[in-house]
Amino acid sequence: MNTAEPSLTKTELRKSLLNTRKSLSAQEWRQKSDRICNHLQKSPLFTQAKTILAYFCCRQEPDLSPLFVTPRKWGFPRCVGKELSWHIWQPGDALHTGAYGILEPLPDAPKIDHSEVDLMLVPSVGCDVRGYRLGYGGGYYDRMLSLAEWESKIAIGIIFEFALLAQLPVDSWDKPLHGICTENGLEIIQQKS
Repeated sequence: MNTAEPSLTKTELRKSLLNTRKSLSAQEWRQKSDRICNHLQKSPLFTQAKTILAYFCCRQEPDLSPLFVTPRKWGFPRCVGKELSWHIWQPGDALHTGAYGILEPLPDAPKIDHSEVDLMLVPSVGCDVRGYRLGYGGGYYDRMLSLAEWESKIAIGIIFEFALLAQLPVDSWDKPLHGICTENGLEIIQQKS
């Protein structure tokens, strides 16, 4: 775990963490991503989940694609306005590039209702040991996780170990995740109510 300079803003932390992530060699990125996938596959949260929300990696995020062949109902986001719309996708289904250069299911792909979701694997720039997440700054996941229907869903931040920090700056709208998975393991965080 890294101790971030406490005076760094979210913007400065985001830039620093993205630069570190970008500096990973292709081999190191693949090895770390595979280790993350192995930790997830061994977790009861994953093995018992029937419907899992995930993401298609970009900007050298941890790559979860080896998991997508696991027989589950997989949901992936489309950015629609300021919200995330979740759609069913399975290997072989068509994708297109969305507004942020991220692969997305096609708009007519079947939607997933929040009531079906057992587990969310959340892309993150960084996380802290309390479960707070640093994203890309668009607020898509913060808005979604603030909605009552998503509060009880298990959300796991997916990051490389270097991006696990002692403490992130937190704004009033930030919601802690239930856990964090890095190449060193899956950590479930006990949330205080």
